[in-house]
Amino acid sequence: MGNPKAFLEIHRQEAGYRPIHDRIHDFGEVEQTLNTHQRREQASRCMDCGVPFCHWACPLGNKAPEWNDALYRGDWELAFRLLTSTNPFPEFTGRICPALCEKACVLNRFNHEPTTNREDECAIIEAAFREGYIQPRVLARNGMSVAVIGAGPAGLAAANALNRMGYAVTVFEKNEAAGGLLRYGIPNFKLNKAIIDRRIALMEAEGIAFRYGEAVSCAAILSQSTPHFSAVIIATGTPTARDLKAPGRDLKGVHFALELLSQQNRVLAGMEFSKADRITARGKNVLVIGGGDTGSDCIGTAHRQGCRSVTQIEIMPKPVEGPDDPQNPWPNWPRTLKTTSSHEEGCTRRWNINTLEFLGENGQLTGVKVQEIDWQPNPDGGRPIMVEKGKPEIIKAELCLLAMGFLKPEHPDYPENVFVCGDDQNGASLVVRAMASGIDAANRVHAHLSQKSH
Repeated sequence: MGNPKAFLEIHRQEAGYRPIHDRIHDFGEVEQTLNTHQRREQASRCMDCGVPFCHWACPLGNKAPEWNDALYRGDWELAFRLLTSTNPFPEFTGRICPALCEKACVLNRFNHEPTTNREDECAIIEAAFREGYIQPRVLARNGMSVAVIGAGPAGLAAANALNRMGYAVTVFEKNEAAGGLLRYGIPNFKLNKAIIDRRIALMEAEGIAFRYGEAVSCAAILSQSTPHFSAVIIATGTPTARDLKAPGRDLKGVHFALELLSQQNRVLAGMEFSKADRITARGKNVLVIGGGDTGSDCIGTAHRQGCRSVTQIEIMPKPVEGPDDPQNPWPNWPRTLKTTSSHEEGCTRRWNINTLEFLGENGQLTGVKVQEIDWQPNPDGGRPIMVEKGKPEIIKAELCLLAMGFLKPEHPDYPENVFVCGDDQNGASLVVRAMASGIDAANRVHAHLSQKSH
């Protein structure tokens, strides 16, 4: 800890976003960066706590006090080595992680100015690529091979870990490129896809084989004689979105959120769609059903496509307007109201709203009938009871996007050499948790195969 008084003398400084009038006209990343001096100043604020709650809160167990100290002292290479000892892809988490570590930071408890861990780790990994600290490794092989089904964050983390343990790894991906929701769910204005391509190129240079456009099953892989895989990791995520079975659901203009998000990302990658198949918010009133991050991504995408207006509704009550959450106190994650960069760009937000019916003319959506509701305690315990409040109303909309989460997959009993990880195992969650689960699956594979080989 180079400067024991920094947290008292230096305030938290975030890089912030590009101006709204500038960023809504393109899909470039909205977040800006601090200069090197400012970044080192922010790293100096880390207090090297005796009990580092940031480490406790991070699913990957990142050693923030250690790499923040190295960053403060200007040893960027050491900071990179410390960071990547626990985090295989800081360029992803440094851009899109909600930073559980920052909410658990002692400075967040002290004055709500936690260390800027997320931005710091992004700066460190970008410096590592820029300065050439990252080079493909020549890895010794142990003669065994493993198949990974799914190239999302969990599958990529598992493949990366196994490859460095000496296994020959083949990743099967149903889509035309790797990344999973990193590529086909998260908009480019939060994560430029060149960042994914750069990482995949490095993984390929280190020996990992990627096979795209192959929606293979675990049974099909295990039945193959050539090549023979000693183990299989299933990391196919949560592909089934939660639907809303209200009357009028089949009207043109009602879509799952990922239909819009994945198509827009593909358009930016050069793929073409017919006018009939193109989902666009241009000139339309847009309604987003669902108050989470996916809904927020729809809002930002709708603005960039040229929408007329955006409304976001959520069936649950409005979260407490923080920074503290009495029901979930520090160092736990506070369930407080979150305002994203997309919300700042313009959006009507409403809570305790239930969707009753999709309305349309000539098969095309024109509006959505909704009703304000309330939640009352259940006398028998368990989930609160939803009760009507007020009269139904109609929200004008020509495009409605369903962003209500995803269903956790159900799996049969697999052979002992098959392992499930990520959202496939735990249900929809954070990218950082998926990565941690992928690493855990790789360790379980290694333990299993090591035991078998003796």
